[in-house]
Amino acid sequence: MKFAIITHVIHLKSDSRFFGYAPYVREMNIWSKYVDQLVIVAPLVKNKPTEIDIPYNKAEIDFVKLPDFNLTSFKNIIFSIFKIPIILWRIFWVMKNADHIHLRCPGNMGLLGCIVQILFPSKQKTAKYAGNWDPRSKQPLTYRIQKWILSNTFLTRNMQVLVYGEWENQSRNIKSFFTATYHESEKEIIAKNSVDVETNFIFVGSLVLGKNPMYAVRIIEELVKNGKKAVLHIFGEGIERKNIEAYIKNNKLENFVFLHGNQNKETVKQFYKKSHFVILPSKSEGWPKAVAEGMFWGCVPIATKVSSVPFMLDYGKRGILLEMDLEKDSSRIIDLISNQNSFKEMSTQSLEWSHNFTIDRFENEIEKLFIR
Repeated sequence: MKFAIITHVIHLKSDSRFFGYAPYVREMNIWSKYVDQLVIVAPLVKNKPTEIDIPYNKAEIDFVKLPDFNLTSFKNIIFSIFKIPIILWRIFWVMKNADHIHLRCPGNMGLLGCIVQILFPSKQKTAKYAGNWDPRSKQPLTYRIQKWILSNTFLTRNMQVLVYGEWENQSRNIKSFFTATYHESEKEIIAKNSVDVETNFIFVGSLVLGKNPMYAVRIIEELVKNGKKAVLHIFGEGIERKNIEAYIKNNKLENFVFLHGNQNKETVKQFYKKSHFVILPSKSEGWPKAVAEGMFWGCVPIATKVSSVPFMLDYGKRGILLEMDLEKDSSRIIDLISNQNSFKEMSTQSLEWSHNFTIDRFENEIEKLFIR
């Protein structure tokens, strides 16, 4: 089987191997177990792999390089007018020669892939929509177009669309799905230190406005002002790093907030184990891996009410759903810190829930997608 992936994820090549963002590549390595030939259609840059980049397991990959593009400014739109026909042409020929077409959405490449796949109604197809599928959410026009095409069973045929969360009134090709980071063999019961002595928080994600890491820092600041010994460990990089560093310095939070940058999976795992809370005040998510990962190690999640997050937190029974009101959110966290029994109960519920979503189960579900 020739399996073609169309994705916006930026790839790198080093020593004849292709690298990409680790969580994405780990998932695609599972998909590729069930295929003979792997074709990747994506942007490719010359940078060296970083801590958060890993290689594909497949030794031989047919890589079709696409020029990256975006529509964020007038200048970029002009450049994109010349790039898009080239991209469409390359995607068309890859799809024509593929046995199975796999789209990664939402994204610019995913949008073009959604359009071209209409021309191949008889091909076996899957799409992974890793963003917010909530029909009520406000999203960019390009995201809404992708969702409309994917759920339109006249335009999109012979495709299973994997989405996060369970939503009413969906077309028959929409399949509720999940993602995973850890194996069954990694399960263990984590005994957390007393939460009211020193409370450890962890934030894992890109340091960008959409992930809202500054709100996590401000919550820690509020807890410290209220006499709590709270510590926040931040993992990730992004354009907000300088603003966060300045805020930490200006508000004398050097002993309470620590920036670790990008780190490998094992390093982050050890911090999850030591943390009481995993916090993600993100504006938009699909199935936030950081939240599920923290829960796997007994962290109580603190996250915004977006996409599948309320379902993951059982609508507030195994975590705190943020109101994005600093005073109210801080007060609720302080109340939970002050109640050791309630914290332990939430921690146990979080761990037990997340232990249902392992790589082993994920792999079984992926295999089923190839059997029709």
